[in-house]
Amino acid sequence: MSDAPRIEALPAGLVNLADFEAAAQARVSAKPWGEAAWAYLNGGAADEITLRANRQAWDDLRLLPRVLRRLDGGHCRVRLLGRELQHPLLLAPIAYQKLFHDDGELAVAHAAAAQSAGLILSAQASVEMERVAAVMRSEPQAGPLWFQLYWRDDREFMQALLQRVEAAGYEALVLTVDAPVHGARDRERRAGFKLPEGIRAVNLGGRKQPLELQPGQSALFDGLLPRAAGWAEVEWLRAHSRLPLLLKGVAHEDDARQALQLGVSGLIVSNHGGRTLDSLPPTAALLPRLRAELGPEAMLLVDGGIRRGSDVLKAMALGANAVLLGRPYVHALAAAGALGVARALRLLRDELEIAMALSGCRTLADAGPQLLWRD
Repeated sequence: MSDAPRIEALPAGLVNLADFEAAAQARVSAKPWGEAAWAYLNGGAADEITLRANRQAWDDLRLLPRVLRRLDGGHCRVRLLGRELQHPLLLAPIAYQKLFHDDGELAVAHAAAAQSAGLILSAQASVEMERVAAVMRSEPQAGPLWFQLYWRDDREFMQALLQRVEAAGYEALVLTVDAPVHGARDRERRAGFKLPEGIRAVNLGGRKQPLELQPGQSALFDGLLPRAAGWAEVEWLRAHSRLPLLLKGVAHEDDARQALQLGVSGLIVSNHGGRTLDSLPPTAALLPRLRAELGPEAMLLVDGGIRRGSDVLKAMALGANAVLLGRPYVHALAAAGALGVARALRLLRDELEIAMALSGCRTLADAGPQLLWRD
């Protein structure tokens, strides 16, 4: 089986990330399950307040540039977990990417590798983790490759999964902690989304057996949540894998401090793209609060609503070490496969470098709080 990406023509007029969305919707909607899959990807929880707020918060931030500075020799390189990266762009874990393109996660891996972007593979990926890792390893300039986990209350299964992740060459683990249950995603439910035949989480085992409930017990609180991760499970992961561990979805500063005390290597400031608990603050508001509480040494990444290179620069000014891109790269995948994702990443990096130059930032170390306009 060849894992080489298929080459597709890029739709005309793609000059920013938003331009991919219409082309993606047209192609996805042509699939038998397309309308439901589109709702699954783009919908948020409940009234989608947080989904909208994530985007609006970046728009509301203003830059205060410096001029007449020497910028020759500038760059947008950063360091994460001991590696120097060409830029601070990573692709967030998104499940079941074969819903949106037949190449799925393989196409995304080819694009990430070609554009030196980091990739966080979802535990619910629709392509085997080893195949994705082989693509990333084939490119010497590829960014970091991390594996995202949801906790499974079966330590034998988890131990085998961790060993497989390490053997495949993944460099870090990312435990999602803000979704012990699905959010009430109205748009998705109205569309009647369910996985079509042939698309599944190929790296996971069979379905979890439900706990036997007694009369009057809650299917959620007595059936599902007893199996959810807690701090003990974070400690277990730290003890049973040699890989650095990051937690994705920490919002409260007390939780952030506890995570770092347990030896977690970093945090991803995320509200799950507005897909779990609605009415959470936007990540652009959570990020500086956590940075102020944790100090300059903590590793903080951020996702949620980032669409422009200027958004990336604002995130760095608020204290991020790097950013994660989510839905837009899946739009690019749906629109034109690997070439579409590569194009989206290149556009975003170009926009970041332009924003840096026009703001007087020779490197991202120059992007501090003083870069942001305060009323």
